[in-house]
Amino acid sequence: MKEKTQDIFSDEINFSKDEIIQMALSDDVSFDSIKNRFGLSEQEVKKLMRKSISPKSYRRWRKRVRDFSDRREFYK
Repeated sequence: MKEKTQDIFSDEINFSKDEIIQMALSDDVSFDSIKNRFGLSEQEVKKLMRKSISPKSYRRWRKRVRDFSDRREFYK
């Protein structure tokens, strides 16, 4: 019985993880929005992204976030 509970919980974490990744990759969603919804800081989101996506994709994402944040006052 415990195993089923752990499996359901793991699925919920995976679903949330996928949703966080999707939100982080979106240019329209800020780190503050992610923090309000999931309680993860910007550093925690970056750590999750580093573990979850390929190194090349992570570098592209970080560059895009840096570039846009230099151009816009309120970005990520």
